[in-house]
Amino acid sequence: MVIIMEEPIRIAQVIGKLKNGGVESVIYNYYRNIDHNKFQFDFYIDEDSDFEFPQRFIDMGAGCFIIPPYQKPFSYMSELIKDFKENKYDIVHVNMNTLSVFSLCAAWIAGVPVRINHNHSTAGKGEAKRNLMKYILKPFSKIFATDFMACSEHAGRWLFGNHFFDKGNVTVLNNAIDFEKFQFNSDERTKLRQELGIDDYFVIGHIGRFMQQKNHTFLVDIFNEVHKINPKTFLMLIGDGELRNEIMHKVESLGLSEYTMFVGATSDVAKYYQAMDILCFPSLYEGLGMVAIEAQACNLPVVASTEVPGDIKITPYVEFIPLDRSAEFWAKKIIESKLPNRSKTQVNLLNCSFDIKTECKKLENFYENCLSHKEMIYEIPRQIHS
Repeated sequence: MVIIMEEPIRIAQVIGKLKNGGVESVIYNYYRNIDHNKFQFDFYIDEDSDFEFPQRFIDMGAGCFIIPPYQKPFSYMSELIKDFKENKYDIVHVNMNTLSVFSLCAAWIAGVPVRINHNHSTAGKGEAKRNLMKYILKPFSKIFATDFMACSEHAGRWLFGNHFFDKGNVTVLNNAIDFEKFQFNSDERTKLRQELGIDDYFVIGHIGRFMQQKNHTFLVDIFNEVHKINPKTFLMLIGDGELRNEIMHKVESLGLSEYTMFVGATSDVAKYYQAMDILCFPSLYEGLGMVAIEAQACNLPVVASTEVPGDIKITPYVEFIPLDRSAEFWAKKIIESKLPNRSKTQVNLLNCSFDIKTECKKLENFYENCLSHKEMIYEIPRQIHS
């Protein structure tokens, strides 16, 4: 008897610029855990990305298409239309928030039946130009898409509207992680802190790109106040970005260079949670805030701004503080929030909706449901007003 194995369904994952950030980490987590006998991903990456696509994913069967950046709309669109047609995708999954309209339009022109708009972000204070573009493109978010996703209820309501969300038209797919990867390990903590020379310091950590959204300027002000209260404190900053030099200059001007570490971008962020004593997360806005989930999986307390969605709170060890409170107020809360002994802290994450194994099954079911109604192709783009 000859057994004929069906080829896995290939899904185009449009990312945009590869920056080793939260969105990329989420998509990579899902790719690592999805059933590759059923689904394979082709990743579409802008050619001016900061990072190269990981070879290990190509070894796992993923495709990688390097395309012109979206700032060159005509070449960007024409390349996507050509590739979508040639590869005959049934599903194009776009992860570019309000910018998704362009690649979704290309997918519609190419005749792709399932076109998913997946929102990972919102808008916030302090980014006037970026927010202007978001609000200009926001009304077009539902025209070319057939299916809708968001990383949180907050992100779903922001882009697609309350009424549309309440009608059940948006699927929330959590930014799930592999909890085992982030489990607290006291031996690893001791080893890394000794290597870094911070074994007897109270370490405040932050993970995120150096951009206005992450509010590093206020973070340094907070640390300055913490350091006044307790000189045996240390700030660990993980990430890279356009504002890194500006923040380095501020740290130097405050005389905190000796007590601040700029780790840079790293693919092994999990180990650094071990070395921290608390995660400070004063973002101006977040679609969700994946690093706060990872931190809690490592028994790490979190102090976050109220602009971060409440969905991140999966343990009792999360404190939300408004951004209009002073740096001194934040500093006192941070000191109060330190756990006396992380190794003895009991964190129950069983059946948590941020577990990658649980959420990956949800994504597989979502794709299968999309394919079951793929015949419902819209002949013309639509604007959904409800």
